[in-house]
Amino acid sequence: MTIKRLVLFFVLTPIAVVLSVSSLFGSWQQPQFQSRLELYQTNIALQAQAWQPEEINDQNLQTIRQSILGEQPLESATKQYQAARESVQANLDKAQNQLGQPKTLPIPPKPLPTNSLETQTPSQEKPQKLQQSLQQLQKLLAELDLRLGILQAKQGQTDTAIESWSKLQQATDINAEFPETAAVLSGLWSDPPRILPNAQQVIQKNLDGWFRSTALIQLYELQQRQEALATVQAVQQEAAAEAVGKLVLIGTIPTLAALIGLILLVFLIGQRLWKGKAAIFAQNADLPWSTPWDVETILQVFVVGFFFMGQLFVPSLLLLLPIPRPIVNVRLQALSVLVSYMMVAAGALGVLYFSLKRFFPLPENWFRFRLADKWFLWGFGGYCAALPIVVVVSLINQQLWQGQGGSNPLLQLALESRDTVALGMFFFTAAIAAPIFEELLFRGFLLPSLTRYVPVWASIILSSLLFAIAHLSLSEILPLTALGIVLGVVYTRSRNLLAPMLLHSLWNSGTLLSLFLLGSGN
Repeated sequence: MTIKRLVLFFVLTPIAVVLSVSSLFGSWQQPQFQSRLELYQTNIALQAQAWQPEEINDQNLQTIRQSILGEQPLESATKQYQAARESVQANLDKAQNQLGQPKTLPIPPKPLPTNSLETQTPSQEKPQKLQQSLQQLQKLLAELDLRLGILQAKQGQTDTAIESWSKLQQATDINAEFPETAAVLSGLWSDPPRILPNAQQVIQKNLDGWFRSTALIQLYELQQRQEALATVQAVQQEAAAEAVGKLVLIGTIPTLAALIGLILLVFLIGQRLWKGKAAIFAQNADLPWSTPWDVETILQVFVVGFFFMGQLFVPSLLLLLPIPRPIVNVRLQALSVLVSYMMVAAGALGVLYFSLKRFFPLPENWFRFRLADKWFLWGFGGYCAALPIVVVVSLINQQLWQGQGGSNPLLQLALESRDTVALGMFFFTAAIAAPIFEELLFRGFLLPSLTRYVPVWASIILSSLLFAIAHLSLSEILPLTALGIVLGVVYTRSRNLLAPMLLHSLWNSGTLLSLFLLGSGN
């Protein structure tokens, strides 16, 4: 065995495995993005429930309203907020326990760089991250208590709401804005009411969306300011109509695509059972690639090209740039993510090229791109089929992780961004760069390479699992593995990389569009 093989197999690979496992377990106590996303959707639903069509007696409009919002939107929103509060409280308790017993296990950065680009040593990094997480959870818990109180007050549960706000007023470990806002709200819904001098300014500054308009309406009704009341009600109706449109868009397109996917899955499975290996779904199912390289080349590409390039080399190189940290400007955050990702992709693809160069020309079907083919049907059909599969897996996954397990930092940045240029860069990263790079690496190279050692179906599963693990978030492993399996099936059947690239791009584009619509409504 050569020195190169010894270093690769017994030094670099174990280091990569240990650091990856460490990073995965480091995401264990991190909040899951899905919980925050559900609250954003709940907030839009609350705005939409205030919608009163001009033709108030039109039965069709009322039916549409009820089908979108349900029969009891306020009760549903309250349950959602209560569940979120319980989850945040549980995570807060765990974070406080961890800070009481700090550990020193280093957590490397994620492959997709975050916006902070800190320069702490590993031993300093975890306690600081835990402290930041603790502060974020405390802030989120206070926000939830403020909003939950308004929801309860609107349903006549004023005593419960005032009790919750009173606890916030006595809290000393949160920003002053929360006790101040709680005092204003408590006064508005007290009996008799107490209107503080700065009530309007505090509400406008510290509340948003449906919660702001609801508090302002309560204030103006008590003050008998009819003109101000009419203005805020008109603004509320305008926001409600816009929210209804967003909910229709967010719900209709994925639902239709998922319905098409279900029909497609039933058809393909039925045809497979009826026709056997003559079915479309069985096309190329058992046909392996001719692979001239061995496991050394596979490890070289993924350990050196993907892991060390993304975890060590590129982050270290970026630290040399004269950029103030942490990065606050959203455009600089988006640019940082884009540049980092492109550097990782370029480095990994460069290692892939030089690793395979001695095997040129490659055997048939390797890295195949054919425009004159049915790749579009495979890609779009795969996207539709993936929706119901990943949704079901995600529902199971949520029950397993209970709001923990971490998420891709890009999702939170995209959700909270209001800058068109930043959103454009996020879109390019997620919907164009990521599908091209990741499909070349995982479906174009890894999956076919594994067919040298295991059957095609096993190669699909193994490559999908590694694809999910590469995102370094425990809570994303199951849904991303499910998505990876669909991507693998589409590629092995079509033998055209354009098909999984299209599927991947549609998936990420749909996610970003939903995030943009949800974020713009909050």
